[in-house]
Parts: sequence; structure tokens; C-alpha cells
Amino acid sequence: MPTLSVILITRNEEANLADCLASLEGIAEQIVVVDTNSSDRTLEIAKNHGAVIAQPTDWPGFGPQKNRALDLATGDWVLSLDADERLTPALRSEILTAIHHSAHVNCFAIPRLSWYCGRFIRHSGWSPDYVDRLFKRGTAHFSDDLVHERLIPNGQVAKLENPMLHFSFMNYSQVLQKLDRYSTASAEQAFAKGKTSTPLKAVLHGVWAFVRTYFIRVGFLDGIQGFALAISNGQGTYYRYMKLWQLHQEANNRNDHYSK
Repeated sequence: MPTLSVILITRNEEANLADCLASLEGIAEQIVVVDTNSSDRTLEIAKNHGAVIAQPTDWPGFGPQKNRALDLATGDWVLSLDADERLTPALRSEILTAIHHSAHVNCFAIPRLSWYCGRFIRHSGWSPDYVDRLFKRGTAHFSDDLVHERLIPNGQVAKLENPMLHFSFMNYSQVLQKLDRYSTASAEQAFAKGKTSTPLKAVLHGVWAFVRTYFIRVGFLDGIQGFALAISNGQGTYYRYMKLWQLHQEANNRNDHYSK
């Protein structure tokens, strides 16, 4: 009988982790949690659910951290989750069916239904949102990206039908906090790849992100949350390009200083 390991990476996830792990009841033979300096009850909650816990001292980025969790998995199949995601009973049943009756499929993409400050978003480019998350151990790994990491599977990928629930943004304070964190990480990643930016490019990309979300991807059908989401997408894009520009400015200033 195939076994399933569930892997998570955490940092101060007390508000989310208990509900996430509770949604795994009856499906996971092993839970792996790789934690980064949590100071709340995250580790206590993980221990109460029998998780295998690792606490590396450094933070290499989301992709490498997930690969660390993957290295600790022992199940025939692996399910990668974030702490703010939940399995529904229908999805649990579908996952069990998939891993028991998938002779020629190594990876399954799961549709994700995401919550934004009061409602599930069904347009705005957020739905359908298929993410590769369920795979045979040894047939996939995560990219080395610092942020927006992705699973790199080998072989055929099939789609499941029932969505996982993603409680990504419960309030606008979370939106602002994640916007700052992710725009910084994205800028650093782009800088490391040699990409450049200007203030004008930041403005134009920010405006385009709003237009694409609200009009082209019909975010207006998501009500006031769709409008707010389009604004935050524009802001996040603008700050990502401005932070990238600033990184180059700081690098140039350092080079000018040392050349004198």
C-alpha cells in the first residue's frame, strides 16, 4: 500500500498550522516540518501532531528549504503544503484514490482556491490556480528560487479536480507585510540574476499589473476585494522594481567608493 509524507516549511505559523495539520487526518503517514527560528507555538503544535521536525540555523530561500524537507520524507508519495493551506474531505479522498491507482502518473497538480480579505477569489488571475504538489518521491524536486519556488517534476503531470483552500490573506495588514517581504525577496533574486530596473520601469510595470489583474483577468467580478487585490498587485510590482533599482544604486555607490 502506498504511503504519503506531507512536507511543510514554517516560521511563526501558530495561527495557521493547527488547522492545516488537522486537515491531514487519515491521509498522512508522516509529517515533516522544517522550521526557521519560530518563537511562537509552531513547534509545539507540530510535535502534538507527531511531526518530524528539523531546525536548520540558516535560511537559504523557499526552494532550498523545501528541498531540505523533501530529503526527510520517507513516504512513497509526497504532498507539499503551506501552513495556510487546507485539504477538504473531498480532496483527501481524491488524493488517496490518486496515489493508489496511478500507475503511469508521477505528479498531480491540485487546484487552489485562495482567500483574500473576506472572500475566495475566483477571477483576477487567481483561479483556476493549479499547483504541482503531489508527487512520487524521487521523481521531483524544488527549484532553488528564493521566492516563488516551483516543483520540477519528471514525467507526466495529471490534474486533480477538488481544490485545496488557501487562506493567504486574512486582513490588509497581512497584505502589506507579505507585499514588503516578497517584493524584497523578488528584487534580491532578480538582482542576483543580473536584471536591472529604473523608476520609470517600476511605474509602468506597476500600472500594467493593476490593469492586467482588474480588467484583463476580470478582477472586477471579485467585487471590492478584486479591486483591492489589483491595487496590491500593482504596489507589489512597483516596489519590486524600485527595490531592484535601489540595489543597483547601492552597488554602484560601493563600487565608486572603492575605486577612489
